[in-house]
Amino acid sequence: MDSIIRRTYDFKRVLVWELPVRIFHWLNALCITVLAITGFIIADPPALMSTAEAVDSYWFGTVRMIHFTTAYVFLLNAIARIYWAFKGNYYSNWRAFVPLTKKQRDNIKHVLKIDVLLQNEEKEVLKNISVGHNSLAAISYIILFLLALIQIFTGFGLYAPTSTWWLPKLFSWVPAFLGDEMTTRFVHHISTWLFIVFTLIHVYLVFYHDWLEGRGESSAMISGYKFVRKERLEDDDHI
Repeated sequence: MDSIIRRTYDFKRVLVWELPVRIFHWLNALCITVLAITGFIIADPPALMSTAEAVDSYWFGTVRMIHFTTAYVFLLNAIARIYWAFKGNYYSNWRAFVPLTKKQRDNIKHVLKIDVLLQNEEKEVLKNISVGHNSLAAISYIILFLLALIQIFTGFGLYAPTSTWWLPKLFSWVPAFLGDEMTTRFVHHISTWLFIVFTLIHVYLVFYHDWLEGRGESSAMISGYKFVRKERLEDDDHI
């Protein structure tokens, strides 16, 4: 009978995600959830039967108020994250999201091999494992940020005609730029579905890498800490 070889590794507890990043993450998740639910209701409101007078039944107006209020929070949250991309640590800095080095580009190939082809080579995992976001995830977050900008511009563009405040009025040109209001609504709606698809893939990969690497991936955005192998630490200048 072959003997069982047990491998042990030395781990260090490393603060990766600072408090502002964690607040942004969960506030963003909450905003996207609320905006998606209320947005679908606004796009296709259910027919609710009631004997009350119309002036006493203002549920649809309440849904719109929640949607618009959350949109303001979403916008301010995005602005705060942009600020922290210049003031935060290495893992939240904008440079960590752009594959500028050969090491980052090699990491993209590695992640494709692990996440798409579901291969698990111990040496490759140890060499290419990322302490913060892996390079492919970082690129996807840039795309997600651009998608958020589309949502902000089209959303406030649709809100501008009925708003009396100056901020939404800044986006009043968007429907005309896209052709008409219907096209703007279509772009806004499709972007919502892209957010939903991204969220499903994101949650799956977080738990998958938590199982694969065993570093506290799923809890890191709560505590801020990840467990990193000593061998990996020796090759990282940011820890």
